[in-house]
Amino acid sequence: MTPNREDYLKLILELGGEQKQISNKQIVAGLNVSAASVSEMITKLVKEDFIHHVPYQGVQLTETGLTLASSLIRKHRLWEVFLVEHLGYSWNDVHEEAEVLEHITSSTLASRLDQYLNSPKYCPHGGMIPKENHLVREKKRELLASYPVHSKIRIARVLDERELLDYLVMIDLHLDEEYEITNISPYEGPITLSNETKKVVVSYKAANSIFVDIL
Repeated sequence: MTPNREDYLKLILELGGEQKQISNKQIVAGLNVSAASVSEMITKLVKEDFIHHVPYQGVQLTETGLTLASSLIRKHRLWEVFLVEHLGYSWNDVHEEAEVLEHITSSTLASRLDQYLNSPKYCPHGGMIPKENHLVREKKRELLASYPVHSKIRIARVLDERELLDYLVMIDLHLDEEYEITNISPYEGPITLSNETKKVVVSYKAANSIFVDIL
């Protein structure tokens, strides 16, 4: 299993691919690769029984794919917690380091890292960290872009993408903050969030990578 294949499986899982079908378009956006590259990799992953593919609908992880992706995400997220809590990294700086470390982390090292960190339940981006040999089962949530004006929401989880995280730092949006959606611009325009202390304008693209809880 190459790191490239592993990155596809991880992203599909992060997008909810254990519960629903994920479109090629979402994978293209998440990995910043061409549509042709995604189509080619999907063909390979289907042949290897890591995903199911329904034409014109999307892909979903098989049990084999879910098991592998869960193990990778566990290692990745444990390293993210370590880097943030013990080495002073910010949440938008940890992805590349954790990406390298996860691929060379044995099950024994991951277990010891988990013990050292007192078995954290969530990574800095709000994603769950499964126990050893358990599967990632994220709480079912909708994306920020799914909700209408006047919805009251809490920022619960964001995709672990460097470009997205840098953007969220720039606009000063953080996990666990609560807002009301006060405006949605037409034609996939930005979404305005407001609370008692600040107003944040979120691009439509970013709003499709932010999972929220409804209040």
